Amino acid sequence: MKQEIKKLFIVSGEASGDLHGSNLVKELLTNSPDLEIFAWGGDKMAAAGAKILKHYRDLAFMGFYEVIRNFPTIIRNFGVIKKQILDVNPKVVVLMDYPGFNLRLLSWLKQNDFIVIYYIAPQAWAWKENRVKKMAKYIDELLVILPFEEEFFRTRGIKTEFVGHPLLQSKLESQNLKESRQIALLPGSRKQEVEHILPLMLSVQSEISDYKFVIAAMSHIGESFYKRIIGDKKAVLIFDNSDEVIGNSEFALVSSGTATLQTALAEVPQIVCYKSGWLNYELGKRLIKVPFISLVNLIFGKEIVRELIQDNLNTASLIAEIKKLQDLNNRKVLKENYQSLRKLIGEKNASKRAAEIILAHYP
Repeated sequence: MKQEIKKLFIVSGEASGDLHGSNLVKELLTNSPDLEIFAWGGDKMAAAGAKILKHYRDLAFMGFYEVIRNFPTIIRNFGVIKKQILDVNPKVVVLMDYPGFNLRLLSWLKQNDFIVIYYIAPQAWAWKENRVKKMAKYIDELLVILPFEEEFFRTRGIKTEFVGHPLLQSKLESQNLKESRQIALLPGSRKQEVEHILPLMLSVQSEISDYKFVIAAMSHIGESFYKRIIGDKKAVLIFDNSDEVIGNSEFALVSSGTATLQTALAEVPQIVCYKSGWLNYELGKRLIKVPFISLVNLIFGKEIVRELIQDNLNTASLIAEIKKLQDLNNRKVLKENYQSLRKLIGEKNASKRAAEIILAHYP
């Protein structure tokens, strides 16, 4: 009798999902070399061994206006992915973060009898908690990466396991590469973020001129887009290697998101920067119910790294905060907090543990 081919489908729609997805794919194929993995993702997942059916560069829409403007494309994408999943016919579908899209797939996936595992949970603890009801109804297992998420989702009826944070697998963990006089700029992975945040990051050159500025750039955004924003400022672009940019820097200016945790684990002093269009910000602040925007502060439950948000993100405030970070006592306290953070977010085997749970559904 011919053995059934083992197939898996992963849905990821962002740069961070591509990174964590690539580590997951490596672990899955290490433990099950005959597994065929199809995915929506990016170059890192492809290099790890997944067959990419749609690249995340065509999927990342940020903010209410962008979603509305691209609504026809988003609707078409639902049709495309449903056909692809049916054609592949995997036993398990793994959804990774990207909640605006992935949560809308849930009921359809269960109607078609696929096992659904959600890896890297939607931040329902921050906003739109009503999403949890749908998750409890349609998700077979939820694999979370932040320590406080396990209790939050379990008490709301979802089979949940904390697997640790995949960033602990970063090659920066044991390195000490930081050079003086270099500032890392991480303005985000979407064009809308970069357009709002990068000019303000670069504006500190008016007073902090003796530093080298290095931008952690994304190839899917394109070199010409960055150069238009940089203009006559001095900055080096390094593409698709934020580990290197962060690890070689004395300080970092970081947009909110996974990069704040990545920077903390590298023990690099940082200032968290966030700015969006006026409408997106006004709508967002009415919906979001947590006191911080950076994962570092959310995990601690208090402000460990400075957050400059919307109007508070300006040249004067950035310069003032950089000068505070130049104080060795402030940096010592921050480093101690960073080391405590590492203990809070689990062991460095998140991808391995997630792969084991996923593969347990295959004979």
